[in-house]
Parts: sequence; structure tokens; C-alpha cells
Amino acid sequence: MNFNKFLDSISKIKNIPLPGEVSQLKMVPPFRQELVKKQKKAKKKVKHAGVLALFYPDEINKTKFILILRKTYKGVHSAQVAFPGGKLEPQDPSIEYAAVRETFEEVGVPIQDIEVVKPITQVYIPPSNFYVQPFIGIVKSTPNFIKQEYEVERLIEVDLKYFLEDERVILNTVNTSYSVDVEVPAFKLNNYIVWGATAMMLSEIKDLLKETL
Repeated sequence: MNFNKFLDSISKIKNIPLPGEVSQLKMVPPFRQELVKKQKKAKKKVKHAGVLALFYPDEINKTKFILILRKTYKGVHSAQVAFPGGKLEPQDPSIEYAAVRETFEEVGVPIQDIEVVKPITQVYIPPSNFYVQPFIGIVKSTPNFIKQEYEVERLIEVDLKYFLEDERVILNTVNTSYSVDVEVPAFKLNNYIVWGATAMMLSEIKDLLKETL
């Protein structure tokens, strides 16, 4: 999709109501509710994070957005595909700033180049006890991505038109830290499987964009 056309459409979403859980539920893993119940006490000390769905033009002005593949480590989100973003730190003035700051740190897009368009629906992540606030953002020129070597294994540039195709939504069997071989709804993007909270956020973004594109 041409980025100029995308910019015309994205300006319209600021005043459109969010689809919220109606969209997110399409991509909810079958064990999510059980995990949420188990975290009832832990949620009293919940942590907060912000992530950014950052859209941009590539070298031929096609609209893309950036995802990251996290490094393999001893943790619940090891080797998963996610949006750039991270934990709200004490020095951050807002959760929006945290999302933008972490995007700069993880993929190298300067803070001053990023325009945040709209927050979407918050998602609770039971395994790590985080409330994650996603934002839709844009950068109007082709970024020179710089991968953060410590946390990011790979940068994944996804074509918007490709993402919006219905066949990107699949059922996939995953091995999790709390169950073995569970079938979950997922997106298959650039041959990577995206499931869980990130897929829930992507589902809402997809439904929101389809109202204006």
C-alpha cells in the first residue's frame, strides 16, 4: 500500500472508537483465562509497559511496520515476536514516552521522528504480570533501523497489505512454559509465528485499519 494513501487513512482513525476486546478475543490463546485467574493476587502489584506499532514508508514508498524477534533467554517471552517497547521506568513522564523511548533503544528510530497517532486497548499479560499499553505511531521517512544487540535477535519488516490479507491468520501449535503442544490462533508474518498478546494487539490494529483503508 502506498504510504501517502496510508497517511490519508490513518488520520481518520483518531476519532474512530476502538474495537477493543471484540478484536482481541479473535486471537486469545485457549489457556488465557485460567492464567488470568491464577494471577489475581499478583495483579495487585502489576507492572506497566508501553509498545509501539510503528508504520513507515520503505524505499519505494510501500507501507510497512516493524516487529522484533526477542533473544533467547531464561524468561517467559524468550524468542517471541513482539512490538518494540518495554517497561515504564521511574524517569519516564508517561507510558507513551516509555513506548517511544524503548522503540528508539530497540530499533534505533529517533524519538523526535516518531509521531504517536493513537493508543489502542491495553492488554494484560499473565506470565509476566504486565499491563501493556499499545500505541499506533508513524515515521514519515524510511528509517535507518539499528538493532539493539543485547535484547533483539532480528528485525522483522512487515508489509501492511500482506498483513491485512485474511490468510495471515492461522492456527498454530506452540510449546509454552505452562502447557505443551497447545493450538493457538496466530498470525504468520514473514514466516514468523506471532501469537499471544502481540497477536491480540495486531488483531485490533487490523480491524481498526480496515475501517478506514
